[in-house]
Amino acid sequence: MRIPSVNGHIHSVSTDVLIIGTGPAGASLACFLASYGIRGIMVSASPTNADTPRAHITNMAAMECLRDIGLEKECNHLASNGSNMMHTRWAYSMAGEEYARIHSWGHDPKRKGDYETASPCDSVDLPQTLLEPTLVRYATLNGFTCRFDTTFIEFTEDETGVTTTLQDNLSGAQYKIHSKYLFGADGARSEVLQQLDLPLDIRPDQGTAFNVHIKADLSQYMQYRTGNLHWLLQPDRAHPVFGWACIARMVKPWDEWLFIVLPDRQAELVTKPTDEEWLNRVKEFLGDDSIPVELLGVSKWRINEVVAKTYSKGKIFCLGDAVHRHPPSNGLGSNTCIQDAYNLAWKVAYVVKGQASPSLLDTYSIERQPVGHSVVTRANQSFRHHGPVWQALGVDLPTIGQRKEALHELTLPTREGRARREALQAAIEETTHEYHALGEEMGQHYESSAVYSADEKMSFREEHPTDNAVLTLTRSTYPGCRLPHVWLNNAVPIERISTIDLAGKGAFTILTGIGGEGWKTAAADVAQSLNITVNTYSIGFRQDYEDVYFDWARIRNVDETGCVLVRPDRVVAWRCPEILSDAECRMKLRAVLLSVLGRKY
Repeated sequence: MRIPSVNGHIHSVSTDVLIIGTGPAGASLACFLASYGIRGIMVSASPTNADTPRAHITNMAAMECLRDIGLEKECNHLASNGSNMMHTRWAYSMAGEEYARIHSWGHDPKRKGDYETASPCDSVDLPQTLLEPTLVRYATLNGFTCRFDTTFIEFTEDETGVTTTLQDNLSGAQYKIHSKYLFGADGARSEVLQQLDLPLDIRPDQGTAFNVHIKADLSQYMQYRTGNLHWLLQPDRAHPVFGWACIARMVKPWDEWLFIVLPDRQAELVTKPTDEEWLNRVKEFLGDDSIPVELLGVSKWRINEVVAKTYSKGKIFCLGDAVHRHPPSNGLGSNTCIQDAYNLAWKVAYVVKGQASPSLLDTYSIERQPVGHSVVTRANQSFRHHGPVWQALGVDLPTIGQRKEALHELTLPTREGRARREALQAAIEETTHEYHALGEEMGQHYESSAVYSADEKMSFREEHPTDNAVLTLTRSTYPGCRLPHVWLNNAVPIERISTIDLAGKGAFTILTGIGGEGWKTAAADVAQSLNITVNTYSIGFRQDYEDVYFDWARIRNVDETGCVLVRPDRVVAWRCPEILSDAECRMKLRAVLLSVLGRKY
């Protein structure tokens, strides 16, 4: 790709795909597409990657996506040690008294088994400032071109593709890129989404917040306060309008922090705080005046509740914050961005290579929009769940006198004191829906034409009823579910392998067992006729892989002779309860794959 000239002439270049945005959504999409051999260009209006550590929790679902292209180890190396994520706390200050704490992100002794059986990956704390360069580097080393400091101007679409006008901010020159598809991953103020005019479901936001990025060495305090999130609430003292409460978030243990500061919800902020005012308030939240503090930056944002009603139109697709905007509660932001991209990439790659009908791309919005809606709802509800905590501590009362009285009441052996303590306990326990929301993080179930469920006797919810889909992960081979993780090995044990590592890597996968050899033969024949790759593995006693703990036998939901067909994004596409005749295996598997790929023959 040439740098555009400045003589007024608009150059034009062509590529398969153009991605607007190099954040977690755009850069991960480029990575996943590159893993399929798709070449393209990604651009960003910013001069560099994220300069503030906005997103930071990378959950197991997102790590599985990155694991598929070999980036898990690098992300683990860059991330903070998982033990630093052990707690979320509520305290007076970082150095001061504590009100309550809760285990988080899989560290609750009662929930560890749920997390360990859910995935071969661990959740990590990886700030966006480290994640983005990792993704961009992978993409550019594998066939993508990246242009920073480049502004999206407009696009036009015709039957041949999309022509996008961009402006190089250094020279001021404009140029055009023609691509088969255009992807808007340009964040919460997405210009692509605005021009595409996708309808939005917009709920009233929950106000303003500030990200105050600081350097402050708190290592002397953190031995007994281990955790990456600390709610700081000071009900018994006066506070500036801009600094009512704070969430101190670890960026780097234990000397770099992001203080998410909430303004007074009962007063209007009319002036912009000075750096000195921010430093003074941060020191109050620290609770130790002797600690040197360096202010690195302050940014302002809205606590949004917005989701697009559809994610695509024609040959233009939007993903990430462009289509779902919410507070950072539950740590779902960049994770949902990465999973949007993972869902979309295999479909785009198969269509570009002629292996699937363009109708397959329609399933992207059908599958991911309900997930985005759920994530936006969950994150905002989690933020609202902190209201009862504030009420129990008295921090939402209008006067200092009332707040002091409420705080003191927590210590009293009275009916009122008992009631307030019980209210605090109940409110803290409710936050498990934020800090241990395993079902919300990993329990997505897709329903679309890219999933073949016509052979199922019951609906997904009939087969798997659950009282709390937010906290509880349903591990199932029901079509549309994430392939369950189970550890496998060989008859002569070597390094163990997860079922999810048998799937993915750009191919369809069939998992069968003893007596299911007919599926392997059928898969080879059908794959060749459809010009796709279908990997096949037999799991069981003295098979390709040994089910050493018998976990696969418990969860596969089909007979040993049956099969589970998995899409390239590790979602179950179809399952058959038992072996069919050789001819029936070939006919059925071919029909299912044609249906999933949207092909007629």
